[in-house]
Amino acid sequence: MIDTETALARCDDLVALARSLGADAADAVARADSSESVTVRLGELEEVERTESEEIGLRVFVGKRSASIHTSDFAPEGLKALAQRAVEMARHAPEDPYAGLADRDDLFSGDLPDLDLFDDTNIEPAALREAARATEEAARAVEGVTNSNGGSASAGQAVVALVTSEGFARGYSGTGFSLSANVIAGEGSDMQTDYASRSARHYADLLTPEEIGTKAGERTVAKVKPGSVPSGKMPVVFDPRIGGGLLGHLIGAMGAPAIARKASFLLGREDDELFDSSIRIVEDPLRVRGMRSRPFDGEGVASTPRALVENGRIFGWLSNVASARQLGLGLTGHAARSGGGSPGVSASNGHLEAGDVTPEALMADIADGLYVTGLFGQGVNMITGDYSRGATGFRIRNGEIAGPVAEITIAGNLLEMFRAMTPANDLEMHKSINVPTIRVDGMTVAGD
Repeated sequence: MIDTETALARCDDLVALARSLGADAADAVARADSSESVTVRLGELEEVERTESEEIGLRVFVGKRSASIHTSDFAPEGLKALAQRAVEMARHAPEDPYAGLADRDDLFSGDLPDLDLFDDTNIEPAALREAARATEEAARAVEGVTNSNGGSASAGQAVVALVTSEGFARGYSGTGFSLSANVIAGEGSDMQTDYASRSARHYADLLTPEEIGTKAGERTVAKVKPGSVPSGKMPVVFDPRIGGGLLGHLIGAMGAPAIARKASFLLGREDDELFDSSIRIVEDPLRVRGMRSRPFDGEGVASTPRALVENGRIFGWLSNVASARQLGLGLTGHAARSGGGSPGVSASNGHLEAGDVTPEALMADIADGLYVTGLFGQGVNMITGDYSRGATGFRIRNGEIAGPVAEITIAGNLLEMFRAMTPANDLEMHKSINVPTIRVDGMTVAGD
């Protein structure tokens, strides 16, 4: 796989080529990644997969017209044809008064922070196979597990580089490792499946195969012979494994492109007290070894830690160049870039700060409620905030977990859910979005 310097050189050459062919401005982003994964099922090797990919994307501007194109052909003649085609496409594109590159004064400058995203530990295929086998074996050893969908282990690395005609040229690399197990418990109509997994930038930061496998087995066995709950309004408690989705909806609604399209339930509510004053939601793109850590965004703007929610209010809108110009905002370092197409918007590492009580204390006064461990369906309206999802989990009776439930629907409105959120104190920081156990009162539950 190419290194950062090679990726930067390719981008620099492509931007210079586009300028020589008539582009007024241009940027290029190169990405390369490689990974190896091993899957073991019932103790036997089932799959070994090795993937490698490299691509480069070019965005050009001719006046207020722009075009984007990407390729995996790095031959000189191929790159020249790419640049020619991009410039010609731009000349025939409609004008966009908001499109353009980040101004030089807005670009990241100085030394790149040491985010410790790269682990040079060499994990041999045999070691991946043994880790996958041990993870599945630990899951299958849990009493009540009857079958397995497999244990997996993977290791990979990636490089990203960005060059703009405004003088920005930076790149960085990172690694990723993961372990997982997915097993089955019960028989016939009582059969249930569940999983456990962990990903990390450094191999040493993973849980052990035994810890992950045991957790997968215990989660699965606990779901056997589910019942239901009575329909009505009641407290719903979200397990940390799935509670991060609530932050994902918030972040999506805070995107400036969605605000510009008037397609966000937060439109016009930036000054409202949407959360309890004790709630604090933080984004930290510079978190050391973070799964989405990045020193700069997809347009070369510096990434900056900030509170997304504080004192009950949201920070504002997360912008890229086009949406910032359209709405008259500053740049926030949230441009997201793939190989082709115009930049979108995304956040990096985010978390809901922990509360003051244990999960047990959080549930202690719930006479009848629902503890959710799984969600399915896409019933979230990002314009109105209406929320309706299928759910599985456990019934709460008199403050205690009373038994598994399935075929449940939970519903509410995200604005009301945010205002009713109460976090527990069990926050763990190992995913890109991390939350503790979350209680939301007053949701509508459809069961029996």
